[in-house]
Amino acid sequence: MNLRHIEIFHAVYVNGSVSAAARALNVSQPSVSKTLRHAETLLGFELFQRTGGRLVPTEDAHALFSGVAEIQDRVRALREAGRNLRAGAGATLRISALPSLGLGVIPQAVARFLAKRPEVRFDLQTVHHDDLLRKLYEREADIAIANEVPRGAPLGQTWLGEGELVVLHREADLPDLPARVELARLAGHPFITLAASGPIGRLFTDELERLGLELDEVASARTFYIAAALVRAGVGVTVVDNFTADATLASGAEGLAMRSLKPPLTFDVHAIHLLDRPPSALAAEFLAVVGDVIEGR
Repeated sequence: MNLRHIEIFHAVYVNGSVSAAARALNVSQPSVSKTLRHAETLLGFELFQRTGGRLVPTEDAHALFSGVAEIQDRVRALREAGRNLRAGAGATLRISALPSLGLGVIPQAVARFLAKRPEVRFDLQTVHHDDLLRKLYEREADIAIANEVPRGAPLGQTWLGEGELVVLHREADLPDLPARVELARLAGHPFITLAASGPIGRLFTDELERLGLELDEVASARTFYIAAALVRAGVGVTVVDNFTADATLASGAEGLAMRSLKPPLTFDVHAIHLLDRPPSALAAEFLAVVGDVIEGR
């Protein structure tokens, strides 16, 4: 017997007739009769005796019913769980993200999402790029949000948007900068480097090599928010992603400013997951909100 046979048998047993079972299942009477006959053929014995317009369960049917009722309860529980997942009831989204995204993008996305789905819970953490895979493999996170998808790993990905590198500086140190700044303009100023910060750091150092440019590095930071804090403290100027810069300026840091680069240096933002654990419908809905925040929608 398959699940459809079990469903029909259970409905007829409980309701006492084909017509009542059909109404309970919202299907046609011929469909119920046909499925019931097919189940009896597969089993090799009758499940009901037709008596006075009613179906009376046989002794075999009585023996079968307890097991069938248990299966039906489990099926109902699975259906309810599926409805809850679609609705987000009782669901928890476990998200890991780079610190730069955890400063502003993720909080904004969570706030937007909870305005529509207040019943959802979040388990959020920021991790460095080198730890993203470990978080996924150890099931500490269902989705990781990062700038680069690690190569050679069995991962799926969803493109969320694009970011760019920007100059973050104190206005007093670099007054009257144009809207877009060439990296050469930073030469001769104390510079906070992020060369060791992962893919974004490599993107920046590759550009310096292409230009044949050396900057006056006075400090090295492995995370963007530390570099931003150093700028705020007057240590020097830096180049960070626009998400970190936006969050820093939004925090009320007076006297700071950001400028885009000329030519622009852009990077992609991806949601990453294990191939055997694709995002749920609820997670996909949240990722769409993250994409909107990244793209400024």
